[in-house]
Amino acid sequence: MITFQDVSKSWGDNHVLRSLNFEVSPGEKVCIIGPSGSGKTTILRILMTLETPDEGVVTVDGGTLWDVRRGHRSKETKQMRATRRNVGMVFQSFNLFPHMTALENVVEAPLKVLKLSRSEAEGRAEELLGLVGLSKHLQHKPIQLSGGQQQRVAIARAMAMRPKVMLFDEPTSALDPELIGEVLEVIRELATSSDMTMLMVTHEMRFAAEISDRVVMFDQGVVVEKGPPDQIFTSPKEERTQKFLRAVLDH
Repeated sequence: MITFQDVSKSWGDNHVLRSLNFEVSPGEKVCIIGPSGSGKTTILRILMTLETPDEGVVTVDGGTLWDVRRGHRSKETKQMRATRRNVGMVFQSFNLFPHMTALENVVEAPLKVLKLSRSEAEGRAEELLGLVGLSKHLQHKPIQLSGGQQQRVAIARAMAMRPKVMLFDEPTSALDPELIGEVLEVIRELATSSDMTMLMVTHEMRFAAEISDRVVMFDQGVVVEKGPPDQIFTSPKEERTQKFLRAVLDH
């Protein structure tokens, strides 16, 4: 479903991705772990076309998202835009439109991008907001919602585009500790009940162990280690993984 082939990205002397080769299978739930600044979020931002790789090829569901040859800058194409529609993302910050209700936030993109009728878009939005436990908050604006509720609206909004791939970038990092559980529960339900491909950057190690089919340890722009969660969290092979998990789990 997702392939990165020899993908590199730098900012000046900072090599964020170093000839990355990485694949995610259809329906697979993959969690990316690793220290801050290791390039994890850059992977997601390239999949959202928010960052341009310096080199390499990225495909989603067989469609080419990026094809950047050495010394050439990739230009946006119809195929890139069509492929990008298969990808949805939930960011650290909720990024909701403050002047719109929860329902309007979820309706906006299907109306404008997918050209759905208003009745169809609203029906889909109501269904999704119900799925994330917000049926009673359809007419509430973001300021009237808790952080956890806002992030659940953001999840419903991403799902409204019916993406084949869902990306989560530290979706609980902006939340108060007591609100983290409600958002993780929604993501857990998505992971267990859907065949959607999911790629999540997270520091919630126990959650990653619960929901992922595979965990990828990332550091300094390369994959250090990958494997099923039982192996990564109980008997990691690489010293860098062991050191990182000791620091995170003992914190």
